Amino acid sequence: MKRAVTLKENHEFRRVYQKGRSAVSGGMVVYCRKNKRGTNRLGITASVKLGNAVFRNRARRRLREVYRLHGDKLRKGYDVILVARGRTGSMPWPELNSTFLRLCRKLDLLEDKP
Repeated sequence: MKRAVTLKENHEFRRVYQKGRSAVSGGMVVYCRKNKRGTNRLGITASVKLGNAVFRNRARRRLREVYRLHGDKLRKGYDVILVARGRTGSMPWPELNSTFLRLCRKLDLLEDKP
């Protein structure tokens, strides 16, 4: 993923956490906030509490892939943060995909295509 489409700075993450909206499930948490750009930016976090580095990296890879597959269905102009939870690394793939779409629908991030 290109650097231009990712959130990297701590103040960017804090802004989305404090002023954005969130949706929670057992597998992940999605935070979103409108930005003034014409593109979406993605941030992914996995706490040290989840487990060792191998498990955290696997969780991040899976979240990045879910976003890559469904990113074109999202409205443009949002900062999106995906937070890995305990089940992210071991959740079945179809369930992870449906969870992401359900949370995005709850936050009204999905584009309405007729």
